[in-house]
Amino acid sequence: MSSEIDDQLSYLMKGCVDVVPAEQLAEKLRKSRKTGKPLVVKVGFDPSAPDLHLGHTVVIRKMRHFQQLGHRVIFLIGDFTGLIGDPTGKKSTRPQLSPEEIEANAATYRRQIFRLLDADATIIDFNSRWLGKLTSADWIRLAAKVTVAQMLERDDFRTRYENQQPIALHEFLYPLAQAYDSVALAVDVELGGTDQLFNLLVGRHLMREHGMDPQVVMTLPLLEGLDGVEKMSKSLGNYVAVEDDPTDMFGKLMSISDDLMWKYWLLLTDRSAEEIDAERDKVIDGTVHPMDAKKALAATIVTEFHSADAAEEARREFERVFSSGHLPQEIPEVVVDPPGEAMLLSKLLVAAGLATSNSEARRLIEQGGVKIEGEALRDVKSEIPTTGTASILIQVGKRRFTRVSFSKD
Repeated sequence: MSSEIDDQLSYLMKGCVDVVPAEQLAEKLRKSRKTGKPLVVKVGFDPSAPDLHLGHTVVIRKMRHFQQLGHRVIFLIGDFTGLIGDPTGKKSTRPQLSPEEIEANAATYRRQIFRLLDADATIIDFNSRWLGKLTSADWIRLAAKVTVAQMLERDDFRTRYENQQPIALHEFLYPLAQAYDSVALAVDVELGGTDQLFNLLVGRHLMREHGMDPQVVMTLPLLEGLDGVEKMSKSLGNYVAVEDDPTDMFGKLMSISDDLMWKYWLLLTDRSAEEIDAERDKVIDGTVHPMDAKKALAATIVTEFHSADAAEEARREFERVFSSGHLPQEIPEVVVDPPGEAMLLSKLLVAAGLATSNSEARRLIEQGGVKIEGEALRDVKSEIPTTGTASILIQVGKRRFTRVSFSKD
């Protein structure tokens, strides 16, 4: 049994940053093997945005690893904690979501997670089921189990306190509520990003306070986005969405740096660390070209979220467009209603759906990532004539092409 448990530990700990404590995880696995009772593994998601991207799938993939070993995986939607607003990493109080926003976002989560998880073996739960039932007296008893000093050990709370930035009292309830989720579900293991370590450790503390065997805490790295610098984020435009079409997903993945590619191999595929190291050695000694290793990565990820046929078609399209310098076979067409005879390029990018905000559009222009009819424009004050031409071809980055025409109304 020892060899089997060692193999499971190696598989489950792949890519993890923290396992607190690793020996307790081994003991829980041995007990599960002996009794035939699966471990209860929880990950909480606050439905703060409507779409999941590959950064979110790092922890979802680890859920799948537990699922593949026969354990009970709970995808917990924080509809109650979403009303508080997760303050993790924030420099100011986070806006609270409305119940309508939470429900809409939760619906998309339920659809998207099954691209990785087994729908029949995944439990979806909502923490309003127990947190919504707590009385005022219950909350007072719960709050008495954690001190203000403990809360101020958290980096973002401490920083805001030292800088005399406001911390709303309800924000202290967030880690407390998340910790109580583990008590309510009698969790054996809780997974999260490295930025969630404090909250997860509060869960261990609160379980002890309730006389329970504390959960094992496992954290995974935050995945850098396509820029290789900032955490993958839709607001920064450096993301790959779970529901991106195969061609766009393949092209975006091909834009990452050669160095970042190996982290993507580790966190976004099921290849073992040994297999990844062997592939990296081939690139280092020149046996495999980095571009080919990256194409294999993109194809692996696209296959998982779509299909092998879709991945092969996306690869052929990438090679046709970018290796041969051709335009894509299909270019989306958009009609924009102009405000006058000319339009600021930044506003045009937003109107055409090529940027999510004016600030992102300006950043793309300043970085030289925008071309009009093949000519790069770097001046954020550039204006594009909206009359006298049937349409214009806009290229953003290496992959995105859109043909824009202007409404005559």
